[in-house]
Amino acid sequence: MKYYYPYSTSIGEVFLVEEDGALVALRFTSVQDGTLQETPLIQKAFQELEEYLAGKRKQFTIPLRPKGTLFQQKVWKELQKIPYGTTKSYQAVAILLGDKNKSRAIGSANHRNPLPIFIPCHRVIGKNQQLIGYAFGLSLKKQLLDLEKKNQSL
Repeated sequence: MKYYYPYSTSIGEVFLVEEDGALVALRFTSVQDGTLQETPLIQKAFQELEEYLAGKRKQFTIPLRPKGTLFQQKVWKELQKIPYGTTKSYQAVAILLGDKNKSRAIGSANHRNPLPIFIPCHRVIGKNQQLIGYAFGLSLKKQLLDLEKKNQSL
């Protein structure tokens, strides 16, 4: 079964989506795919998200199951290895995945990340340290990176 539930957060309204015991999506637009129900897993995901946004959580513990291609899955797994408060360039992620020429493909996978924040695609920046390419707006990307930088030592 698929469930979803909307929440108001400091970054706007979000919709958390659970399917088969794992979080499968965080969306910023209305969701009507599944049953509107606040499950225990969705409640826990929201609690962890709120703690993250308050600067009190650096890692998420809830099960994640993003849906995507094999390549996207590899990229998203690599993104989860980027430590809180740090960044990597698209090219650095491509090199870690074995092909320095796949920077654009990394960007495309980031753009399709169904679990932003939980899978920290906001931590991927241009090789010149510029904030580029965030599906949810560069202002949110900057806000998330600033939050992590401010709370990195906590």
